[in-house]
Amino acid sequence: MCDMDIKYKHGQTVYIVENGHFIRACVVINYVGGMYTIRFSDGNGAIKLRESRLFPTKEAAQSSVREDIRRRMW
Repeated sequence: MCDMDIKYKHGQTVYIVENGHFIRACVVINYVGGMYTIRFSDGNGAIKLRESRLFPTKEAAQSSVREDIRRRMW
């Protein structure tokens, strides 16, 4: 594995969408085998997720929620 495979670096803040509409800030703590381990910014736990579930900005995460809502409406 090379550094170019890793989109988000250790310590970087990323955002996830929970339950289809809640945006939650997290911090990357590890990357192994295509999975990121992220710690919730409020300090209450950690989780492993694929890169496709992470967003670099809050706005990108919000945009993802809006697209999903539009798809469900039609």
